[in-house]
Amino acid sequence: MSTAAIKDLTSPADAFDYHLPEALIAQHPLPERTASRLLHLTVDSGKTHDLVFPDIVELLTAGDVLVFNDTRVIPARLHGRKSTGGRVELLLERILETDTILAMTGSSKPLRAGHVLTLEKGESSVEAVVTERRGDLSVIRFAHHTATDVLERLGHVPLPPYIRRPDLDQDRERYQTVYARAPGAVAAPTAGLHFDQQLMGRLRALEVQCVFLTLHVGAGTFQPIRTSDPMAHRMHPEWISIPGATGQAVAAAKARGTRVVAVGTTCVRALETLALREGATSYEGYTDLFLYPGKPFRLVDAMITNFHLPRSSLLMLVCAFAGTAHTLHAYRHAVESGYRFYSYGDAMFVTRGAEAGAC
Repeated sequence: MSTAAIKDLTSPADAFDYHLPEALIAQHPLPERTASRLLHLTVDSGKTHDLVFPDIVELLTAGDVLVFNDTRVIPARLHGRKSTGGRVELLLERILETDTILAMTGSSKPLRAGHVLTLEKGESSVEAVVTERRGDLSVIRFAHHTATDVLERLGHVPLPPYIRRPDLDQDRERYQTVYARAPGAVAAPTAGLHFDQQLMGRLRALEVQCVFLTLHVGAGTFQPIRTSDPMAHRMHPEWISIPGATGQAVAAAKARGTRVVAVGTTCVRALETLALREGATSYEGYTDLFLYPGKPFRLVDAMITNFHLPRSSLLMLVCAFAGTAHTLHAYRHAVESGYRFYSYGDAMFVTRGAEAGAC
């Protein structure tokens, strides 16, 4: 491992900070999915190239394997009140049992075990009780209702906290990829939001192989790195399922020397979790893999990704993949050029830097 990689490995979290004017945080999706801009970062030189998203077809070649996350966002945000009258907001982390969820909570005072909640939407309401705390999350059990029923009846589209508006009817379709299949995410795999069916067809016509896995994005994806030492950060576990057909396609690409291109950091983390299981071509279970500068990448050769929050694990993943200096230079260029940031924002295409190779 090089000196540069070791330096990055021990950098404090504020080394992954950058200034972003609030006006650049996209509050609404563009009318057309493929209308986004695309910033191509050339890792060997650090140069940036301003493109539009349909230009992705020029950056891919026949034989590349493009890996998508087919998770489907569920209406995972719930609003209500405590028995004392105070307002409360819940953001699902995951369903634990038929009638029980693990959730992030927002209220004027922290929730404690025994707190009774009334969750509401319109004229409908359901009672729930906080049964225990698990770190910064709460275990909540619904009275006489399944978790799935409560979410469908009372849930809102879980727009990220930096989108400062209520969810709208259009978000139910636009905060969802066109290939979303498996319900379970509380946040969209946003790199996939730029694809429409026509673009998918163009890729297949170019003989780019499109394959799918599932990673149910959890609420922890929005958590900043709060520790001064980034390596002390702990990821919330997220459920992944990688079918054998996908793993075999990835293995075949590596064997023949064509690229594995991950659509989003979720696919990067899922594939690199698979890589830790030597020789495996399928996997189902949880991952809490944290990829930061100095960590090796074994399967992914290139990625399509949106722009990420300062001091976040996702920004650190991109820095690990493409190099911290190159990545932050690209972010500065994006800010200066007026790119749109975060979930409904624009995208980047980056290839793996030399420091990201297996070590």
